[in-house]
Amino acid sequence: MPFVHPVLCNSHSSSIASTLPFWSSVTFRGRLRRKSNFVVQLNFFTPSAFLNKSNSSSLPPVENSVSFSDQPAVVHNSLRLLQWDKLSHSVASFAGTSLGQQATESQLWSLNKSYEESLKLLEETNAAVEMHNNGCSMDFTAIHVQLVKSAMQHARRGLHVGGNEALALVVLLQSAETLQLNVKAAIKDDADWLQRFMPLSEMILGMFTSGSLVKFIQQLIDEDGAVKDSASSALKRSREQVRSLERKLYQLMEALIRTETIETSSLEVRSIDGRWCIKSETDLHRNIEGLLLSSGSGTESIMEPLSAVPLNDELQQAKESVLKAESEVLLRITEKIQVDLDDIENLFKDIIELDVINARATYSLSFGGTRPDLFYPNDKSVKDLSGDGIAEASHPTQMKWNLYLPKAFHPLLLQKHRQNLQKATKEVNDAKAEIRRRKQQAGNVYQKEADISLSSLQSHVEMVEQNAPVPVDVFVARTTRVVVITGPNTGGKTICLKTVGLAAIMAKSGLYVLSSEPVKIPWFDFVFADIGDEQSLSQSLSTFSGHLKQTSEILSHSTNRSLVLLDEVGAGTNPLEGAALGMSLLESFASSGSLLTIATTHHGELKTLKYSNDAFENACMEFDDVNLKPTYKILWGVPGRSNAINIAERLGLPNLILDDARGRYGPASVEINEAIVDMEKFKQNFHEHVHESQHYLMLARDLHGKLLVTRQKVIEHGINERQRQMQEISQAAAVARSTLHKKLRQYRATPAQSSRITTTDINQKTYSSSNGQGVKAKIGTSTSTAVSFDNGNQEPLGKRQEFPKVGDMVHVPSLKKKARVLKVESSKGELVVQSGIMKLKLKLDNIEI
Repeated sequence: MPFVHPVLCNSHSSSIASTLPFWSSVTFRGRLRRKSNFVVQLNFFTPSAFLNKSNSSSLPPVENSVSFSDQPAVVHNSLRLLQWDKLSHSVASFAGTSLGQQATESQLWSLNKSYEESLKLLEETNAAVEMHNNGCSMDFTAIHVQLVKSAMQHARRGLHVGGNEALALVVLLQSAETLQLNVKAAIKDDADWLQRFMPLSEMILGMFTSGSLVKFIQQLIDEDGAVKDSASSALKRSREQVRSLERKLYQLMEALIRTETIETSSLEVRSIDGRWCIKSETDLHRNIEGLLLSSGSGTESIMEPLSAVPLNDELQQAKESVLKAESEVLLRITEKIQVDLDDIENLFKDIIELDVINARATYSLSFGGTRPDLFYPNDKSVKDLSGDGIAEASHPTQMKWNLYLPKAFHPLLLQKHRQNLQKATKEVNDAKAEIRRRKQQAGNVYQKEADISLSSLQSHVEMVEQNAPVPVDVFVARTTRVVVITGPNTGGKTICLKTVGLAAIMAKSGLYVLSSEPVKIPWFDFVFADIGDEQSLSQSLSTFSGHLKQTSEILSHSTNRSLVLLDEVGAGTNPLEGAALGMSLLESFASSGSLLTIATTHHGELKTLKYSNDAFENACMEFDDVNLKPTYKILWGVPGRSNAINIAERLGLPNLILDDARGRYGPASVEINEAIVDMEKFKQNFHEHVHESQHYLMLARDLHGKLLVTRQKVIEHGINERQRQMQEISQAAAVARSTLHKKLRQYRATPAQSSRITTTDINQKTYSSSNGQGVKAKIGTSTSTAVSFDNGNQEPLGKRQEFPKVGDMVHVPSLKKKARVLKVESSKGELVVQSGIMKLKLKLDNIEI
């Protein structure tokens, strides 16, 4: 391979890269990667993709939005109305690398995913969440993607890999190795984690790691990215020569400066293009002979002394030797990298993909999201109430719902609230720190003023906490195709529409839905929205015309798998015409339009559609009549009522005007409002009873759990007591047996003495040896009695002095007669006696002498 000067390589690498498309002709020979997770695979590695970075207020760059080229413009416009661009940017900010952020936005903006791909994304996000909960978090912030790309680019083209680029590859490989070790450690502790981490565990355990390459680079490159002196002997000699020449030049310059008659402060040693020179602030001194390199318009000049020219020339040659030696070392590193370049490129792709997945998981955890139960809707599931043809939800309360979103938050509102709360809290902490600093400096002089300021800031924190976003509950039954939401302005209807739309897109994109409870949501092929002021000055369209144009596009492109969100249907024109148009439009969506349509309106006529078509459902935004402000809560099954006259009455409008308005409004409308009021009260009471029941159910479950714990403790206590008593009895029995065995051995060893031991003596000693325990005394007594009697004799041991002799007369208590001794066997303690015609063989204990 030809020698390439590293200076030229570093200085012109950017220009070379700009003339050649990065990785445009690269063919990966490694593992085949799946393409479902990225809209563009190698296209997002183009230079423009790295240079163009979208901000939070703008749409992603064109190259990141290529997925919309085959989709209608109304889809892109609907996402803009729902502010999906801002949410995508928020999720992407959780990625650890710049390339991961761009890839995250690119993936989130690619909504042409199938149902299987959406499930795959959710599985990946859930696996990353499980890894976070287990302590195997994926942190890729230390990876310098620009240097890694540059290193792979240079290695692919045969150019020298720089020291910093090599270190970036080391960090990449070490990050992969650390992640592998963490996953292996978790699986070793519990084998179930292998399945919980799937499919990420398979990807992580299969990633390329090369400890030999890391060690090789670390042996040659130091922590600052410079080639070590020990990398080669030639490099070490050249650097030592450079340092030696620089010391000589410095000493020479110092000697020349000291010989000058003027003050040395006017002379300064400089290095110009690697050559040591003297800079003078006055005219050149003739005492120093040299080459004038530059002379300014004033008195300043730079000169290279003639005596330093040979050393400078030699120094230049030594530096060239250093560069050549460094280049040889870098070439060795490049060749080593080229061996595993395909695996390194695949590893880099895996890391970026993991970074994207980790961004989704970290965002979901940060905002308290829950994994959605995403199901694929079909015609049978939409119309069938029995539940056949649809995957049942894990939660039993979700079984009857087509859309179940309990306590769902608008992501951007929740994010803004947290930012405001963090800012207010930081101001309080800063104020406390400032107060402590001032008290240390000036005592309590500023105490009163500081307390007022701190109290104001703390009040602001409390106000921010009280203004937290209100979650919405969205429950749509399986037979419902159109939901009509009514309510006052600024009551939260539009926020409700956006919350539902964003939740549907988040679930489809592999994100958790920001809900405090498990949710069930259908997979929608498209989410269409007509929200806000759609007037177009460029097309000379009014607000009404803009809404009609957007609605017409939605109607033509929506399918029976689509979600349609319409804000203020029929608004912007004559109320009668607008209501008629809105009714016809919603009936069209209900009969042959989208899977689910949610519309908000002020037209009361749209409330009546529910009573003529089972596919419709009413809902309204709750309004607090006492405080005259909305509560931002949804009342399902209740149509909204008019509050204008009641609000006017509370605001003090004259009764004459109010009565006239009620008369013009009509008694029928008043009766309808009264019926709606009764329905609202019934609904409110119902919810209160439900909450009360849930509260008592939680208490019952808590008490049941405590009873189970107490029962287990009682059982364990009884077992322990029985074991303790059995152990005490066993110990007492062991002591008694030991004592009896000891006495028996003594008795057998000394028959003469044993004959004098009475039953009372044995019982007393046994009782004494048992430390006063009644159980042991009883055992000792019973055992002694058993030993002292034979063949059912009930008499205690007799008084024995010595063995009788043959011919002696002895008394046999069992016969109550006397007998003559015929034979004595002293070793066995037995003898043979005769009483009359009977001969008996008795123990010595059974006779009396």
